Amino acid sequence: MKIVAGATTLILAVALFTQPAFAEGDADAGRELGYTCLGCHGIEGYRNAYPSYRVPKLGGQKAGYLELALRGYRDGTRKHPTMQAQATSLSDQEIADVSAYLASLGAETVAAGGTQGAEFDKALACTACHGPNGISINAAWPTLAGQHEDYIYNSIRQYKEGKRTDPVMGAQAQLIADEDIALLAKYFASLEGLETTRPE
Repeated sequence: MKIVAGATTLILAVALFTQPAFAEGDADAGRELGYTCLGCHGIEGYRNAYPSYRVPKLGGQKAGYLELALRGYRDGTRKHPTMQAQATSLSDQEIADVSAYLASLGAETVAAGGTQGAEFDKALACTACHGPNGISINAAWPTLAGQHEDYIYNSIRQYKEGKRTDPVMGAQAQLIADEDIALLAKYFASLEGLETTRPE
């Protein structure tokens, strides 16, 4: 247990000092571009074809994390054919604007979830970055509270299998026992937080 705690502390320390710079996003400018995102992310229960999982909720997600994800799809470090096609023509500023717009949808719901605390012992390592209530403490890390259970499950599996790359999550996912992935996904999905994005 001491080895895991030490590794977690080291990874967290490295992550804190290597945060990327973000462009200042304009939610109003991002509204027009971001509206197309709602064609999938704005439909409750809309599913990715294969593997089958619900597309992630973006309402209230951290703008910094959305920006990193979109840059990853544009630059090819994150793989998903539809998302890569959507992001490939976006400039850094357009990505920042879209991210600011999407983060503004449902942000009040996420802020209201701040009274919850991690009561599930297997989630304690996750809360170092994703917050004790599943609401991220850093703009670059995603909020997990309220995210679709099957999306969280699929994401952890992708990190564990090396299909999705990130130095922090790749290392952390290796420490999660296979039988605990479903439990973690269920726990964070049960917390109040993210919601399906909807246009105003």
